[in-house]
Amino acid sequence: MRRAHNALGAEKEDAEIDLTPMLDVVFIMLIFFIVTASFIKEPGVDVTRPDATTYQSMQDASILVAISADDKIWIDKDEVEPSAVRSVIQRLHDENPKGSLVIQADEDSTNEFLVVVMEAAKAAGVANVAISTEKD
Repeated sequence: MRRAHNALGAEKEDAEIDLTPMLDVVFIMLIFFIVTASFIKEPGVDVTRPDATTYQSMQDASILVAISADDKIWIDKDEVEPSAVRSVIQRLHDENPKGSLVIQADEDSTNEFLVVVMEAAKAAGVANVAISTEKD
């Protein structure tokens, strides 16, 4: 602590606040929220999914593929060429081998690109593939 002399010669202590413990707490809280946050996977494009009367909830969907109305394939917010779909799915499947693949195909997309994605998933070794629909 520093002591200051005023004009009369009396000593007065300067109050100092140490911010180090507060910064430690803030960093610990930041790490806690980053570790416990649940990350939502999004394909990168809005898709109007077709309606279905039967459905089953899908767990552990680690790969999300979207096919837009203009037949563009999106994976992890990036547009992917049909020839590169297999390698991207393979890389994502290698990161989480127990995860499944969900395809969100727009109701106006053609079946050709749905088949391209399904064949790429099969070739990459993904055992659990599902097509996302809207509940009726």
